[in-house]
Amino acid sequence: MIKSNKLKIFNDPIYGFIGIPSTLIYNLIEEPCFQRLRRISQTGMSYLVYPGAHHTRFHHALGSMDLMGKAIEILRLKEVEISKDEEQGLLCAILLHDIGHGPFSHAMEDSIVDGVTHEDISLLFMEKLNVKFKGKLGLAIEIFKGVHSKRFLNQLVSSQLDMDRLDYLKRDSFYTGVAEGNINSIRLITMLNVENNELVVEEKGIYSVEKFLMARRFMYWQVYLHKTSLVAELLLIKTFQRAKELLSSGKELSCSRALLFFLQNKISKDNFNTAVLDKFAQLDDVDVLAAIKSWQDETDFVLSNLCKMLVNRKLLNIKIKNKPIGDLKFKKHYDSFQKAHELSDEEVSYFVFKGEIENQAYNQEKQNINILKSNKKLIDVAKASDHLNLKTLSKKVIKYYMCYPKDSV
Repeated sequence: MIKSNKLKIFNDPIYGFIGIPSTLIYNLIEEPCFQRLRRISQTGMSYLVYPGAHHTRFHHALGSMDLMGKAIEILRLKEVEISKDEEQGLLCAILLHDIGHGPFSHAMEDSIVDGVTHEDISLLFMEKLNVKFKGKLGLAIEIFKGVHSKRFLNQLVSSQLDMDRLDYLKRDSFYTGVAEGNINSIRLITMLNVENNELVVEEKGIYSVEKFLMARRFMYWQVYLHKTSLVAELLLIKTFQRAKELLSSGKELSCSRALLFFLQNKISKDNFNTAVLDKFAQLDDVDVLAAIKSWQDETDFVLSNLCKMLVNRKLLNIKIKNKPIGDLKFKKHYDSFQKAHELSDEEVSYFVFKGEIENQAYNQEKQNINILKSNKKLIDVAKASDHLNLKTLSKKVIKYYMCYPKDSV
């Protein structure tokens, strides 16, 4: 099982050279289920808006691991006790934290499986790898699940100021070219400390945290919830919804065996077993793109046109408002499209629909970001800040959208 650690560094455009800290880490990276992350887009369909956004979950996993190594080093300098085993556990946990993502990351999370999050699937992968590596991932799994006695270890992996977020904001900003999202990850890491078994930020780092939260808000509106990214992801979801309906009615569709399995079977937590996990490990963006290209030629009006929209970037119009879309406007587009193409209500609903999106840069009710004052008292960053906008960032913003076809399909 032990392989030699021949490849010692990766050249990363964000941090420079990233070293592989141990043979175990090297062997995990070599695993096919991890190499699969090279074929999973980090930002879903955002490349249709930002042409440079073709980076992958593989990039992100390595970057997060590199930041974790720096965080461990800083905390040890501040006399926070982290053993060698805990260090290995942290590095493995952050390396594998996104291994359960499906094709196009979040875009298809509910299209492939039903009610099973990528975190659930990441844990299943980790548990399977733990058997293969004879228990060496036991501590990583404890940390990932948040059951380790040192609470701050889990917070380094999963919290509102974790290594995951510190990497993806900086990385997504770099590849999209959205400068507002560019944060100083290293500066934030140097301000971390531990108090009462909790991960905290020293008082002098409060302005760095403010910038981090502002950057997160900007990135959500400008990248992750950008109207073109949003409508493309909605079309992707509807494409596979239609494919499932056609398959269930007896129609045959060409696609990879792995993708066909998930389209023909309803997979939930109750039946997500080892065999299903093996099938899931064969899925990546390539399966989805190949299917969409193939389905352009299907006789079904809905499936064919949805696929053509995605392939040719001839997407639906989308309007985003601060208030719910009125029924009259919606019905106008609905009736017009239905009449022009003589479609059923069900068929029209694939092209004319509405919904809502939300953005909350900071949630005061979930794993607060606490500031460590000079008198050792802890205070929530939203209360500690003199930045009026920070309280606003704690509020959930809901916007409403309506999608409808352009003049013709």
